Amino acid sequence: MEDRPTMTTYLQKNQPLTPVSPLLPVTLPHVCEPIPPLPMTPPDADEILDAASNEAALRTGLHVIWTAKDAVEYMWDLLHSDPVAQEGFLNAVNVISRTIHRGGKLIVSGIGKSGKIAKKVEATMNSFAIRSVFLHPTEAVHGDLGIIAENDTLLLFTFSGRTQELSALLQHIPPHHPLLVITSHTHPSTCPLFAGRPASNCVLLPAPIRVSETSSFGVPAPTTSTTTALVLSDALAIAVARRLYPIPADVFHKYHPGGAIGATAQRIGPRRMGDIAVQVADVPIAQKHKHSVSSPTLTALDILLAAARSPSGWVRVSSDTIVAPRQIQKLGSPEQLDYPVHALDHDVVVEKGDWISVPAASTVEEARQWIEDMRLSERGRTFLREGTVLGIVDVWGDVSGVVEIEDVVELEPSHLMED
Repeated sequence: MEDRPTMTTYLQKNQPLTPVSPLLPVTLPHVCEPIPPLPMTPPDADEILDAASNEAALRTGLHVIWTAKDAVEYMWDLLHSDPVAQEGFLNAVNVISRTIHRGGKLIVSGIGKSGKIAKKVEATMNSFAIRSVFLHPTEAVHGDLGIIAENDTLLLFTFSGRTQELSALLQHIPPHHPLLVITSHTHPSTCPLFAGRPASNCVLLPAPIRVSETSSFGVPAPTTSTTTALVLSDALAIAVARRLYPIPADVFHKYHPGGAIGATAQRIGPRRMGDIAVQVADVPIAQKHKHSVSSPTLTALDILLAAARSPSGWVRVSSDTIVAPRQIQKLGSPEQLDYPVHALDHDVVVEKGDWISVPAASTVEEARQWIEDMRLSERGRTFLREGTVLGIVDVWGDVSGVVEIEDVVELEPSHLMED
């Protein structure tokens, strides 16, 4: 078998008091006349601790938190089971990722409390180098429309889906710009903001609530609705970061050097390959499932069932053969489920002899640089391609962990290169 490149040889060549209280007098002064009794006035109302009032305040707080929790669970159920919600979320991740790859940026907008949530999302996106800008819908029509460039994408926040200021804003934005909307609507056909725009450029991100805020609290103040919008947009930001960057934490720490977060990152030091590796001993071995086909050999369905129970998503076929999470995701087509494991592509089921060795003590940045340097040659691109398994070698020389190459370097997926 042809010698595989190792990172060890590469590194060998390229190693770079409070004050004291005053004493009371020993003898008290003589009082000539008795002190008259104090008037029987009630204490100030602000000093009264009304037990009933306190209990009511606590109940209110608990009710608001419980209502928010219920709303987030309701949204989780929707994203977990509703095809429209799932398609919208995945399309949003793809659209934003493609926008950033093409040099564009994310324009976020909203009015009132929704605008405050939009500003928070802008800050979170920028922390992950997902270039974002907040556009106030009113200021936009007074000159700020100039921040919108050709390859930009819009992300609007509106619970009602019919905010007048946003409707007026969209009249001045060409329809070729992708439009993402976080709203209470659960189907694109009911959202007024999509009217008159190409359906292919409209992405709905449903964030409904089970019970209206008026019914929950007696007042239509944005509370539960803004919570669900914030949670969904945070989920979107993390998903896009993981799509764009092999190690989002490295990007985040790069752009967040200040405060407690930055201080913690400095104390921890650079991340090493051993830190991000999945231990081989913790990866479950696929077993023949009783509901699988009658063939005595393992099938793709057995791999999928084992992956569903694997905390890391990795699955072993044998002690020396492994299937990585990204490869498992490619086994979803029904016609593949009955395929015997030995009939699957060799890029899916990878034998230990084909793992590329990387020292556990090397930093992630060193590993990334080595891979990028190796991929400059045709031979390197052959060994270090999409789907490659990196075998992490511990201090005893044993391959004790595994890492997908996509977790170290950015190999642009084919669907991001398509128009």
